This record gives sequence, structure tokens and C-alpha cells, in this order.
Amino acid sequence: MRHSNNVRKFGRNKNQRHALMKGLMLSLIAHEKIETTEAKAKELRSSIEKLVTKANVGTLASRRLVISRLYNLTAEANKLIDTIAPKYKGRTGGYTRVTKLGRRAGDASKMALIEFI
Repeated sequence: MRHSNNVRKFGRNKNQRHALMKGLMLSLIAHEKIETTEAKAKELRSSIEKLVTKANVGTLASRRLVISRLYNLTAEANKLIDTIAPKYKGRTGGYTRVTKLGRRAGDASKMALIEFI
């Protein structure tokens, strides 16, 4: 039984899941909207919203934490901190929107668009 086991595994082991989420987070920050499967978009939403909340704080400690969570890629971290997070200064959450698109032609996976509001 999977009671209270809320992590989506995507048929991957832990390291592959982390690499997948890393790539999705960096792509979302770089392009500000990406198209992916619905399950991946829903899983990405929670991690990216926590990062935006930390980036809104504006202290040196929160800046360093965001940079470390983005795997020391300072260009993407600076974009998140300097351009994306200030748009949501007065907002307490809900920085992203997941829009369902339908099914993919090849394998009929449910597709979604995740974007910053």
C-alpha cells in the first residue's frame, strides 16, 4: 500500500529523478514556460514555488541557498532572484500555472504547460 507516500517516481531511481527535476527547473527558469507531461509538471510546481519563495526573501543566506539548490549555476539563479522573484513580491504563493493540453500523439501521455504567472 502507498499510504502517505506522495513522491512520483517516474520509473527512475533517486539520482535520475533528481537530474530530471534539475533539468526541468533550469528550463523553466530559462524559458519561463515549458511543455512536459502532466505528472512532471505537477511535481515540478512544488519545488519551483519553494525556490521563488526563498528568492523573495532577499537576504544573502537565501540567495546562497537558491544558488545551491540550482546546482551552483549562477546565471539561472540570478535570473530567478533578480527578474522572476520580484514580480511576486506581494504574493504569498501560486507563482506557477499548470495548463492541461491533452494527450501526446506517440504514447498518449497527458501533456501540460507549466509557466510563471
